[in-house]
Amino acid sequence: MREALFIKQNSERWKKYDAVQTHDPDEIAERFIAITDDLAYAKTFYPKSKTTIYLNNLAAGFHQSIYKNKKEKTNRFIQYWQYELPLLLKKYHNQLLYSFIFFFVFFVIGIISAKYDNTFVRLILGDSYVDMTNENIAKGDPFGVYKDGNSYYMFYMIAKNNLYITVLNYVTGFFLSIGTLYILFSNGLMLGAFEYLFISKGLGLQSILVIWIHGTLEISCIIIAGGAGIVFGNSIIFPKTYKRMISLKRGALDGMKITVGILPIVVVAAIFESFVTRHTEMPIWLSLIILLGSLFFIIWYVIIYPIYLTRVLKPIYINETES
Repeated sequence: MREALFIKQNSERWKKYDAVQTHDPDEIAERFIAITDDLAYAKTFYPKSKTTIYLNNLAAGFHQSIYKNKKEKTNRFIQYWQYELPLLLKKYHNQLLYSFIFFFVFFVIGIISAKYDNTFVRLILGDSYVDMTNENIAKGDPFGVYKDGNSYYMFYMIAKNNLYITVLNYVTGFFLSIGTLYILFSNGLMLGAFEYLFISKGLGLQSILVIWIHGTLEISCIIIAGGAGIVFGNSIIFPKTYKRMISLKRGALDGMKITVGILPIVVVAAIFESFVTRHTEMPIWLSLIILLGSLFFIIWYVIIYPIYLTRVLKPIYINETES
């Protein structure tokens, strides 16, 4: 698009933003996002023009209005998890919902397949794992697998594997989201077969009280990373009004921010699995506190808090001129 046409299409809106002030947090946030989008476009195609300088000043004005009541600069990392990541999660709630639906459907398919096909569990989990679990059940310790080996080494291996899966879940979104869907499919199917293995032995409730101590955070991170992968893939498939390359860069950046943001949760899940889950003798009330506490945290941080932050608080966007 030629610069003259770009200015003609947007100048009235820019003038309105410049002339008509607003104190509504949602309106300020909306204007700031729109201006930074325009600025990113101008920087790409008219980097040295007066239009770019004008938009940069306009964006800086919005940024200043957002921060005008802040007396001190908060630590960048705190800002990221307190404001930027929740706002990104709110922005992509639909993609996160799609990821959850896909994973849940694959999970149910795994349970149904295991129920009606006696060979399915062994096909998915492997003969050695199923045989070991059956032996543990026969010995009266169905979850003995979590007690094997050194806790610290177990933590290292689990954390490394889960961090890899989380990042891979996002990165494979580049393949038009198909790679992400495959990872959701394989993990959902595996979880369904895994759960049915215990359900078929009459240990369904006990498996929830033990396995989901770490599984609540771990599976939630798989779903969130799946949402990040879908954001990445959709930026290629559905560029909307942006050039495909610009849309790709935006989707890749936003997906990466979401993925990086949940990596500490992945590590916490690995800590639970390595040091806590092995204590299968713990009281039911303690298991429920950990399990429900993890579930509440995910629901609050991914769903409730982002909505609250958007609607009630003044949104704080970290990206001053990048979006």
